Amino acid sequence: MAFIGFTRNIFFVTTTVVDWVDIFTRPLYKQIVVESLDYCQKNKGLVIHAWVLMTNHIHLIVSVDGSIALSDILRDFKKFTSKKIVAAIEGNEKESRRDWLLDRFRFVAANDKKIQGYKFWQDGNYVELIQSRDFFIQKINYVHQNPVRQQLVDKAECYLYSSARDYAGQKGLLKIENITLL
Repeated sequence: MAFIGFTRNIFFVTTTVVDWVDIFTRPLYKQIVVESLDYCQKNKGLVIHAWVLMTNHIHLIVSVDGSIALSDILRDFKKFTSKKIVAAIEGNEKESRRDWLLDRFRFVAANDKKIQGYKFWQDGNYVELIQSRDFFIQKINYVHQNPVRQQLVDKAECYLYSSARDYAGQKGLLKIENITLL
C-alpha cells in the first residue's frame, strides 16, 4: 500500500546493461535512452519522479498514469533501446570499442535461447515499491547522489543525465513530476 499523499504506487527501478558494460559514456547512447524515456512519458503513461543514467545502469523513481502496466513499459523501453543502441554501435565507425561491444553483446545473447543477435540489458529489473515518505526521500537522495559518489561531478545538479537539476530549480532533460512532501 502506498503511503498517504501518493495517489498511485511509486516504484524505485534499476535496470542494468549486461556484464555492467560501461556503454553510457558516449552522448549518442545516452540520448537514445533519454528520447525513449520521453516517448514513454508522452505515449505510455510513464511518470518520472526522479532518474539518473549512469555509465552502465539507470535508476528511476516512477509511477504509471494510465492503463499500461509498468512491467510492459519497461519491457518495451528495454527492447527498443537495445535495438537502437546496438544499431548505433554498428553504424558508428568512430566507436573505438565497436567490435568489443558487439562481441560482448553477441556472446551474452548466444547463451540465452530466447535472444537472437545481441543482448544489451540484463534480464529483469530491480523494482521496489516505495511505501513511506522516508524511503522515498532516501531513494531520491540515492538516485541524485549516484554521480557524486562515482566522482563524475562535485554537485548532483551538475550532472546532465539526472533529475537532480530539476530538484535544484534548473531545467532538466525530461519532464519530472515532483512530489511535495509535507
